[in-house]
Amino acid sequence: MPLNRVPRDASVIAWRNLLNLRRTPGSVIAALVQPVMFVLLLAYVFGGSLGGAEYRTFLMGGIFAQAVTFNAAFTALGLASDMDKGIIDRFRSLPMPRTAVILGRTLSDLIMNVVTLAVTSVCGLLVGWRVATSVGQTLLAYLLILLFAFAMSWVGAAVGLMARSVEVAQSAGLIWLFPVTFVSSAFVSTSGMPGPLRTVAEWNPVSATATAVRRLFGNPAPGGVTAGDAWPVVHALPYALLCACAITATFMAVALRRFRHVVAG
Repeated sequence: MPLNRVPRDASVIAWRNLLNLRRTPGSVIAALVQPVMFVLLLAYVFGGSLGGAEYRTFLMGGIFAQAVTFNAAFTALGLASDMDKGIIDRFRSLPMPRTAVILGRTLSDLIMNVVTLAVTSVCGLLVGWRVATSVGQTLLAYLLILLFAFAMSWVGAAVGLMARSVEVAQSAGLIWLFPVTFVSSAFVSTSGMPGPLRTVAEWNPVSATATAVRRLFGNPAPGGVTAGDAWPVVHALPYALLCACAITATFMAVALRRFRHVVAG
């Protein structure tokens, strides 16, 4: 199958997935409400004791990184659902590159991430978050978040293809999403964590993405939050870019290998 057909067929699959969202409005609402809920919860329930207005500004970098990480669960559920309903088998009978099926899913979920970021940004502005840097740095921050979102969607694709049902894919998401997002500097300083856990949090790609985005937005940490001096913290932007590329390459290979195994029966 010619490789030059991959972008065209992937875009067709992505459009099909976006149209299919009309039948599952609950998943769209969940993708939009979830980050808003975390913004309000962390800003007004915990924010008062963590720095008030300064913490609400600091918080948003972590919320953006968490929101796109959580959206990887929708990639896993979407692929698991397609396999359950036999849609993957229908795609297999069509004259199209198999890579396009998975790429189409990750591209449609990337568009959903754009919508999620827009809604989350508006919510952040309402609670007092502001950007204090140039337009160029702001655009770079959003591009970094979307690059990380694309990487995490490939993690979701690998999980969805390895799950044997939608229920398993849903349970598997809970196992890895919460540790990955909360054992990080997304919401609090890593300085109070035990030694080994602090090291994991400092090297966590979610921490690097949140830290890099905060610097690009010009959102300093409040007085009680110390950034640390580990290499991934000091070089957050290049480390975040490296992590996003490495995660994409690794989990793209895993997902495509698993997909070939699935369609081979």
